[in-house]
Amino acid sequence: MTKREAAIVSAYTGYLIGEFSDFQAYAEEAMGRPIFTHEFPYIAEELKEKSKNDFISIKIEDDWICPYPLSM
Repeated sequence: MTKREAAIVSAYTGYLIGEFSDFQAYAEEAMGRPIFTHEFPYIAEELKEKSKNDFISIKIEDDWICPYPLSM
């Protein structure tokens, strides 16, 4: 997962993964303006909506190996 993808996941889910500075940079890009940290609770729903297309477009790579058989 790239730093940008982590920021997108953070914006869409509301759970921070990765660095806050990367998340804030993405959020400002998505919202089209600077964002103060105290604003995040108030813009969470709008940010989720604005990050939805980026979230859905994250590509899944087939590099994970399941440690157990999926058909049990």
